[in-house]
Amino acid sequence: MSVNDHIAELESHIAFQEDAIDKLSEVVARQEKDIERLTRMVQILNTELKETNAGPGPEDQPPPHY
Repeated sequence: MSVNDHIAELESHIAFQEDAIDKLSEVVARQEKDIERLTRMVQILNTELKETNAGPGPEDQPPPHY
């Protein structure tokens, strides 16, 4: 294998690695957006749950004979 062939092979490997890195970067960016969206949803659901369970409702109080 000549030096030029070796250099061409290395350049090919680098091109594939750069493509893989770009694809992985896109995936990470998409996952970051998904995580932010899910975090906001959990915060909203926690707030709604706290509002729902803020005080005892009539079903949570013992009957009058207790």
